[in-house]
Amino acid sequence: MRGPDAHGRFGPFGGRYVPETLMNALIDLEQAFRQCIDDQSFQEDLHTLLEEYAGRPTSLHEASRLSDALGGARIWLKREDLLHTGAHKINNALGQGLLARRMGKRAIIAETGAGQHGVASATVAALLGLTCHVYMGEEDMRRQQLNVFRMQLLGAHVVPVTSGTRTLKDAGNEALRQWVAQVEHTAYMLGSAVGPHPYPMIVRAFQRIIGKETRQQFLARCNTLPDVLVACVGGGSNAIGFFDAFVDDASVQLIGVEAAGSGLDTDAHAATVSKGTPGVFQGSLSLVLQDRHGQVLPAHSISAGLDYPGIGPEHAYLHHINRAQYVAVTDDEAMHAVEVLARHEGIIAALETAHAVAYVLKCAPRMPRDAHIVLCVSGRGDKDVSTMMAYKEAHA
Repeated sequence: MRGPDAHGRFGPFGGRYVPETLMNALIDLEQAFRQCIDDQSFQEDLHTLLEEYAGRPTSLHEASRLSDALGGARIWLKREDLLHTGAHKINNALGQGLLARRMGKRAIIAETGAGQHGVASATVAALLGLTCHVYMGEEDMRRQQLNVFRMQLLGAHVVPVTSGTRTLKDAGNEALRQWVAQVEHTAYMLGSAVGPHPYPMIVRAFQRIIGKETRQQFLARCNTLPDVLVACVGGGSNAIGFFDAFVDDASVQLIGVEAAGSGLDTDAHAATVSKGTPGVFQGSLSLVLQDRHGQVLPAHSISAGLDYPGIGPEHAYLHHINRAQYVAVTDDEAMHAVEVLARHEGIIAALETAHAVAYVLKCAPRMPRDAHIVLCVSGRGDKDVSTMMAYKEAHA
């Protein structure tokens, strides 16, 4: 497995910046993870659940009508939206759930923004017989009422977070605080490739199946590697899993798409790589939207899952070494992309994914017809329909 180093760092990024009360829990978690990742019975259990319960492998679909309409590169879609619960989040939730059970934990705590990780966590808790508390910002609960109800149907306790901007950042803060008080019998099921070591490593390990399958499927179909991979990036779990199998292939361009919100020239965006600076946030050193005094700034995106002022440390490192490029897409562009993909391919993408689609709409026409772009469709748009409807009404 590639990196991080013994101190949990990807180059200058990563590490553990947590209270002493959590340090032993993180060390125990790392030890348990390293044992499980090399344990054949654990891997067999995980493989069985991914295949028989979650629905892997997901398909690699050639988006022929969209490609023809744009008139440039051929576009392929890695369909993580077809998984049980509707997004890539179930990959990581199953892995961390099995890990929690192996460690003898009776309960899990999770944070969520768009609700997909919350739903995945609640699903796995029900499957494995664990209690589940999901912390969710009050604003995100308003935006994602469908997923709140889904979590409750699954038996999870959804705890509203009323501090700060009442979004994903604040939900993550509260989940960490609660974990400190319950660490002996509770596992923290972190949903993205962020936070203190070993979480970025763990999340990548459980999401790397996306890139592994993509590589195998594309080689089988085209007998070559794709030219470009494109994925949306908030904290960055779908993207880091997607990129993982291709990082060592210099011929494959890696593109992460952040949320430009109302525009990079405004204060209403979540473009951490474009506008952030190095800082410590929620347990690790990475790029953060912050003022000159180090105070974390509010983030904004139409997408609750991208509405986050940080990014995973491995993404910060890939940017630092110029291995991956990070671009930003506005709310307006993302909404337009939802309609374009829906009307050409019959796929209603999540608003997170729509940011990646919007970038493909820009770059594909500029590329030759024999070039290939693979886009990670990280989730489906059912959860975002009410947001989309409100947007269209406001802009009618």
